[in-house]
Amino acid sequence: MEKSIETIWKEGFLEADALVAPKLNNLYTQKSIHIVDKFKRMFRNNLRGIVIGAIVILGLSFVVGIPVMGIMLLLIAGAIVLVNRILQKRLIEINPNVSSYEYVKSFDHWLNEQIDINARMARFYYPFIFLSMVMGFWFSDYLPLITSHLPSIYLVNGIPVFWLLGVLIIMGILYAVGGRLYKWDLQIVYGRVLKKLDEILSDMEKLRA
Repeated sequence: MEKSIETIWKEGFLEADALVAPKLNNLYTQKSIHIVDKFKRMFRNNLRGIVIGAIVILGLSFVVGIPVMGIMLLLIAGAIVLVNRILQKRLIEINPNVSSYEYVKSFDHWLNEQIDINARMARFYYPFIFLSMVMGFWFSDYLPLITSHLPSIYLVNGIPVFWLLGVLIIMGILYAVGGRLYKWDLQIVYGRVLKKLDEILSDMEKLRA
């Protein structure tokens, strides 16, 4: 009995060596490789952008007199890039010599892991980015100019208690929403690529059903 069109389509992309529907198999393979390669380029360029941006901010921070902020931001950026460089190596190790479905599923698994790790990191680095800004101005010549326009500061052993409390509250809020901020940022940078990946994976899942 002849196979139905649906069966032929399924075999066309579920089997890496299928000869039943080579055009369909090639189509999904090309789409899969294209979307993953595009993400790899964007991911690599994004890491470079973080490094370059941190170095530029470091230089500017010395020029304007808030070097503490620049140094702290460089350390934060270094930690982010280091972790993602490790994740990038795992991405490169994904085997492309499998069926298009397995290839996309492997990439999707890596992507979900990458998003989860970065979302958890964001709960810490967003508060520390804010803290670096506060520390930068605290240890600068701008502090007297800022405080001169404010009411007298309540100090305990030289520590501005209410200012410190305010900083801790804001850091706590950033910790609570850090993961969401990262995912919002992720959609801005990779939104189109992620949508395309979901569409390809959805098509494959429907044919598997």
